[in-house]
Amino acid sequence: MSARVAPGADSTRALVELDGVAKTFGSGDGAVHAFGPVDLTIGEGEFVSLLGPSGCGKSTLMLMIAGLLAPSAGAIRIAGRAVTGPQTDIGIMFQDNTLVPWRTVRGNIELQLEMRGIAVAERAARIEELLASVQLKGFADRHPYELSGGMQQRAAFCQAMVHDPATMLLDEPLGKLDAMTREAIRRDLQALWMARRPTVIFVTHSIEEAIQLSTRVAVVSPRPGRIDEIIDIDLPFPRDFDVKDSPEFTRYGRRIHEIFRGYGVL
Repeated sequence: MSARVAPGADSTRALVELDGVAKTFGSGDGAVHAFGPVDLTIGEGEFVSLLGPSGCGKSTLMLMIAGLLAPSAGAIRIAGRAVTGPQTDIGIMFQDNTLVPWRTVRGNIELQLEMRGIAVAERAARIEELLASVQLKGFADRHPYELSGGMQQRAAFCQAMVHDPATMLLDEPLGKLDAMTREAIRRDLQALWMARRPTVIFVTHSIEEAIQLSTRVAVVSPRPGRIDEIIDIDLPFPRDFDVKDSPEFTRYGRRIHEIFRGYGVL
């Protein structure tokens, strides 16, 4: 039987807080107002998708949350601590994976531990568990160039999760994959999230993907991006084909389409 997870049901406290966050590039007449201002609170264990058109500032927001880009206004807090620089205790994954070509799959995952000063031997069992969970157990000693694009992205998921981060930032990690591979990795990602319940912030252009994976969908307007509406997705997990074929799934999709039609982007 599917386990129903109510939006935010496991959120015992706010984990990621955005307070008036905005980003402007440049100054004067040439300034580009890229994002915000936005207020948003994300609780522990939530899976929140940022869904919006290209150029609306979703990736800019992810870089600010990660501490890789300073906001022009507002404040960001993770677990009550102000974000003032790069965050090393979170998991980050981008559209282009960060696998290095001279290391094997296992070696790339171990690299994340080495960079954090974590003994590889302490996480050996965790590495094997992750590889098995994304169907890469037989490919641990292969190099990235020996893998398909989908397999490389699975390895990158393992990289991002090996240190058991409480927060994960996923910036369109499935954007370059074909439809069948994308669906398979969605399933893997959903299973990993259900098993550990990290807090996930996920950037996507796909309405279906956002509904399938999320506890909440934050709809981002065209530039300058603002979060005009947040939609609770109250559907049972795991969200398999039966759930995706349900009238409720269709209603969520219709509502989000209406919002984007109102923006003039559909």
